[in-house]
Amino acid sequence: MKILITGGTGMVGHSFNEVDTDHEIISVGSKNFDLTDSQQVFWMYRMLKPDAVIHLAARVGGVKGNTEYVADFFTENILINTNVLSGAQKYGINKVVSLLSTCVYPDKVTYPLTEDQIHNGEPHPSNFGYAYAKRMLDVQSRAYRQQYGCNFITAVPNNLYGPHDNFDLENGHVIPAIIRKVWEAKMNNTTPIFWGDGTSMREFTYASDIAAILIYLLEEYNGQNPINIGIPNQRSIRSVVELVCSNLNYKGDVYWDIDKPMGQFKKPSSNVALIEAGWPQDGYTKFGDGIKKTCDWFMSVYPNARGV
Repeated sequence: MKILITGGTGMVGHSFNEVDTDHEIISVGSKNFDLTDSQQVFWMYRMLKPDAVIHLAARVGGVKGNTEYVADFFTENILINTNVLSGAQKYGINKVVSLLSTCVYPDKVTYPLTEDQIHNGEPHPSNFGYAYAKRMLDVQSRAYRQQYGCNFITAVPNNLYGPHDNFDLENGHVIPAIIRKVWEAKMNNTTPIFWGDGTSMREFTYASDIAAILIYLLEEYNGQNPINIGIPNQRSIRSVVELVCSNLNYKGDVYWDIDKPMGQFKKPSSNVALIEAGWPQDGYTKFGDGIKKTCDWFMSVYPNARGV
């Protein structure tokens, strides 16, 4: 198949270069097409003529960005998702796999997170704009399936990390922000500052694992329900900071700003549906190995990493 990757210049998009596949991969980013513009999206489909789409493109960020720009996060993601799916239906794309996020799950939920709970309540207030836009991507996919018979599916990762991430401190996710803060504290002989008290729990999956799983779902999964694809490996933010400090050989102090928001306390997920669909339980990179690869990559490219 000729597979179009939207958001292909991001972290997961880059990770498709590490996946062993016979498919033709075509990656596009924001410099190629403005996905908030329907006419550009339609032109993209006419020009590239893909057989399938893996839809990664989104406006993303951490707690700070999601809180301060909540309306922008909602609007831009709604436009992107609507245009990508409507264009795929219009131009007869055989299959679309769209990436969601664990933030689609309700703030008050039964753990672990299972796919049947996504619409059972409101998401956490710290990123509700982004979360609702991602929920609507699931709704849009099911609506196109029901009305037009489109084979549109959705997948839910947990927190992702790896080389080629966005290391912008305003809009980056937790692990790249930690890596950059620790590295620059080491370089400048300063103390890195982190939000909250470090007790928040998160799960993390290496980006190239997600790329491989998305190819697998494109080939093997056709269910209308979203499917969790991250590895269940809950760990505290404080423990992640300690591991990054060790990999970057930073031996100084760390300051936790407890006056800043720390986001949702925990959101452990279940990947039982993915394992039942045939993905091997050991088909994930070990966290320590992934952090080492990411830290080594960051040190090798600094200060030319994205967002720095």
